[in-house]
Amino acid sequence: MFRTGSDSSSSGLRRALHKWGAAVMVVAGLAAGAVVISASARTPDSPAAMAPVALGSLPAEAQTTHELILQGGPFPYQKDGTVFGNRERLLPLHPRGHYREYTVKTPGASNRGARRIVCGGKPPTRPQACFYTDDHYASFRLIAP
Repeated sequence: MFRTGSDSSSSGLRRALHKWGAAVMVVAGLAAGAVVISASARTPDSPAAMAPVALGSLPAEAQTTHELILQGGPFPYQKDGTVFGNRERLLPLHPRGHYREYTVKTPGASNRGARRIVCGGKPPTRPQACFYTDDHYASFRLIAP
């Protein structure tokens, strides 16, 4: 129950309101049709989490970038070939340094845009797997050559 008194009553009330507020948000999200995904259900190793995409079905710029990766460059952007940290943990987990990122040019963009290819393995010219994202790391698709 709520405490009455000086300073402790306001902190107890705040805690209670915080708990109820969180419960209301969950119920509102479920009522609106939101899907709640647990961290374990979103593992990158599950087939639904990463549907493969054929290299030939990717945009021409992605195919060109993939070819440059296999050739070892030269790459048009300074960040190309740098370590990708996988902070989003959407790709299979490996030690730091396993993944490298490469920019896929976006026609009409004045910056690097949101499209990337991230490859893992050593040496970088013979990656074990490459992944395509067109939404700046929010989702990935395994590239099937």
